[in-house]
Amino acid sequence: MKPEPVRIFVTGGTFDKEYNERNGTLFFQDTHVPEMLRLARCLLAAEVRTLMMIDSLEMTADDRRLIAEHCRNAPETRIVITHGTDTMVETALHLGREVPGKTIVLTGAMVPYKFGSSDGLFNLGSALALVQTLPPGVYIAMNGQVFHWDHVRKNKEKGVFEPL
Repeated sequence: MKPEPVRIFVTGGTFDKEYNERNGTLFFQDTHVPEMLRLARCLLAAEVRTLMMIDSLEMTADDRRLIAEHCRNAPETRIVITHGTDTMVETALHLGREVPGKTIVLTGAMVPYKFGSSDGLFNLGSALALVQTLPPGVYIAMNGQVFHWDHVRKNKEKGVFEPL
């Protein structure tokens, strides 16, 4: 049986940050998702679309409405969203209330992909596997764990996601 196609929406976050060696700052240039899919030898039919490239701390209610609108309007029923970890739970809560009937998995990284020691590639692979197997709903997939949208928080002291 052929797997359903997956839509990947990119919103930025640590996942896609670059490091400026001259001044020590992090910045956005372009998403790394297509490169990550190539390196992982991903054979899944996945359409990548960049919605925004922002730090999730800068994400607004309007940005969340835009993400929800794109999820509702996507022809795919299985969607992965790359997102900054600081406000990922808030976006998951919004999507859980606003986008019924689709399987949506949010994921991100604690360390930028370009740093080489990032958890991003593992998290993306996990999200792609989970989005194909989970029932409709909104989930967060981070560091080998999956959480339902209304039973998760980010423990900022430990730097991990955990159930409520």
